Amino acid sequence: MVKSYEEIAKEIVQAVGGEGNINSFAHCATRLRIVVNDKSKVDTEAIEKIDKVKGVFFNSGQYQIIFGTGTVNRVYEAVEGLGLQGSSKSEVKEQAKKEGNALQRAVRSLGDVFVPIIPALVATGLFMGIRGLVTQEAVLDLFGYTAADLPANFITFTQIVTDTAFAFLPALVAWSAFKVFGGSPILGIVLGLMLVNPALPNAYEVGSGAVEPLMFFGFIPVAGYQGSVLPAFFVGFLGAKLERQIRKRMPEAIDLFTTPFLTLLIMLSVGLFVLGPILHVVESFLLTAVNAIIDLPMGLGGLTIGGLIQVVVVTGVHQIFNMLEIQLLANTGVNPYNGIIAYTAIAQGAATLAVGLKSKNTKLKALAIPSAVSAFLGITEPAIFGVNLRYGKPFLMGLIGGAVGGFLGALFKLEATGMSLTGIPGILLYLNNQWFLYIIISVIVFVVTFALTWLYGYKEKEAEIK
Repeated sequence: MVKSYEEIAKEIVQAVGGEGNINSFAHCATRLRIVVNDKSKVDTEAIEKIDKVKGVFFNSGQYQIIFGTGTVNRVYEAVEGLGLQGSSKSEVKEQAKKEGNALQRAVRSLGDVFVPIIPALVATGLFMGIRGLVTQEAVLDLFGYTAADLPANFITFTQIVTDTAFAFLPALVAWSAFKVFGGSPILGIVLGLMLVNPALPNAYEVGSGAVEPLMFFGFIPVAGYQGSVLPAFFVGFLGAKLERQIRKRMPEAIDLFTTPFLTLLIMLSVGLFVLGPILHVVESFLLTAVNAIIDLPMGLGGLTIGGLIQVVVVTGVHQIFNMLEIQLLANTGVNPYNGIIAYTAIAQGAATLAVGLKSKNTKLKALAIPSAVSAFLGITEPAIFGVNLRYGKPFLMGLIGGAVGGFLGALFKLEATGMSLTGIPGILLYLNNQWFLYIIISVIVFVVTFALTWLYGYKEKEAEIK
């Protein structure tokens, strides 16, 4: 008998310790996020047995109950229908900030800064992929054109849609950092724009040797920070803290103009003359180190990263790689990291599908097959937490499949035009001349992972004890 959403909501509230144990709750695309007052009152096993629940785990100070897209919205509405007042995701995050160790809290803050700007970069990546497709000689030849026939205005238009987000990346990062750390976002935007002001020598031109940086005080080289992430992040972080301290001490009568004036003056000086030069060196070193790992001979870097990235996802600190991908795209225009990890979603989905098709357990089938489809579309949480980790071996087979995909991606040097798209949608980032390779590697990963899981990763008797 299929339960109503109201019944599911009542069971969830009871399993987490009742209304009195719920501090706040919200939802994202796939998960109901609940911050509780007393973790010991939560019955995790009872939650896992509730109809439509695909998994549950505790992370970032929240009990995250996986329902999948669409379903989670209805469950959330049903919980609200019981008289509980929902919270925004930002409010839930505030409640959860005190949870976890120092590393988890730091990564969470880093993620809070970079996650809001990812949609703009995803769109930019898709634009890059489409431009790469329509400007290929083979595609143009189908319509009787060559690259020389493309109108100059068309090329200019494509440059606008593909270059703008990265040209003003420091403004996006500083804006988000000010917002996350309690400053005025408009000051973050202005500070970020100052870091890429056209009056400063362009960072790319300085890097190529076409122009020289400005020399301040005879020994400090200063140039624009086009494509830089770390200087903008720390300018935003420190700027927000500085603004709040100045505002506390400033008389209200002059606060309106003195606080922004001092914040911008001090932080621009610190950013250009202190933080910028130092962090630019650090940033270049990190980028070189990452590329060195990715470029290890015989695809070893891809094998390692592809095999372990889903373990990092389970720990909840994977958001730190958002900064890495943004930096790669800003500096090189391509994202080889995505070319390594994009297949891990296919691998985890294939493992889950093998379990669903092999099992005779009706509830497990109903859980596994939709979760596998979700993973193929790039959302792996239902598959990982609902099925693969629960039975252990399927998750391991998924890691092996991810390692195979990472190995092949690194070996053939696949480079995405954007970020945050994996699985089947990930092909949109390879519309230049690598889409066929992406499909071939995805098929290989699927076949290898499915076969391993079917043969060694799952036995029917396990369904009876989970």
